[in-house]
Amino acid sequence: MFGLQRKKQVVKIRSLNETKKYGVAATSLKELLKKGSKLLQVPLVGSHISLYEDGTELTEDYFRSLPDNAELVLLAMDERWSGFVCDIGRLLDTDRNSDLLIDAAKGLLSNERSPKRRRLLGDLLLHLKDSSEAENREDDEDWFQGNKSSILGWIEILQETMWQPKERWRKTRTFLFLNLKQTVSLRLYRSIFGLSGIDDRFKTKSAYMKYNCENRIRGYMKEVHSYAQTIQRPKLKDEYKKTAECLVMQLKSDKYNGCYFNRKEKEQNRLCTQEGWFSCQGAFDHDECKSLHSINPYGNRESRILFSTWNLDHRIEKKRTVIPTLVEALQKHKSSNINLDYFYKLLFTRENLKLVHIVCHKKGAHDLLCDKRKIYKQGKRK
Repeated sequence: MFGLQRKKQVVKIRSLNETKKYGVAATSLKELLKKGSKLLQVPLVGSHISLYEDGTELTEDYFRSLPDNAELVLLAMDERWSGFVCDIGRLLDTDRNSDLLIDAAKGLLSNERSPKRRRLLGDLLLHLKDSSEAENREDDEDWFQGNKSSILGWIEILQETMWQPKERWRKTRTFLFLNLKQTVSLRLYRSIFGLSGIDDRFKTKSAYMKYNCENRIRGYMKEVHSYAQTIQRPKLKDEYKKTAECLVMQLKSDKYNGCYFNRKEKEQNRLCTQEGWFSCQGAFDHDECKSLHSINPYGNRESRILFSTWNLDHRIEKKRTVIPTLVEALQKHKSSNINLDYFYKLLFTRENLKLVHIVCHKKGAHDLLCDKRKIYKQGKRK
């Protein structure tokens, strides 16, 4: 009597160091090992097979229960596979300028129809096109250019946020369309829209990023100056203007704290890594960013433009709290009695500023107050 012939199991198999998969049919694990070793040039002795998904090592019984086209990895004696996370790890370790990987991602993107997968591939390409190691204009001319289309550039910024949850997108949209001109300088506003490239006087990325930060801080100083227009009492207004000038002198002395965005600065003075990576510091009422937002504006032109939507957010609010508290203090004391160093730090330094992704920038009241013990110089408080 003839024995029952086993059904051939069809699987897709690859080796540890290759991503290309091959279809193989076998009636047993032993046969699969033999065929796979020959096909993939892996030594048969000591070889073993694991599931691609989670790294489970195959046994003869497990092999028989596999579904058709199960994805497997053939391993040599000393090799191990812990699941598809291995591929993620290998991708993270890949040279950021790998032309092969970029070409592969472009190929996948051109044939992809799923909006979600297109977004993921697009983000991957954005970060693969990393030229952060280039510093000088002549080494990365594209980084210094304006957007090829100002409208498309603006759409890119919007797309960066459209995949956020509905509530976050609403906050982002409100910021972009209602508060943009109030939040950034006109020059930066033009930069976001891509209306012009970076001025020729900037020969390096770090020089421009330093200027970018200085521009933001100058904007804060303009708000301090403009607040004088709301003060009705002439004597108080004069005292406030005198105080504002003292703050300007200190700010100029510190070069508008442009060091925060300059990757060439010492580590304790900058907000980025030596390569130019910035990490979101989280909303004003959080110790860290729960979404782990990060960006490298030194990497490519698109990231530089998107970085313009990140904010240096005052934990203790500038217009709602810090400046009104300064004015109130001047009602009772002369500027010479005010602890200007404390107010300077609250308005213009990292002591009160947090770098945040636009999604983590809360526009509502912060409900944080100035420290009454630090408002006046020691011994001057009533």
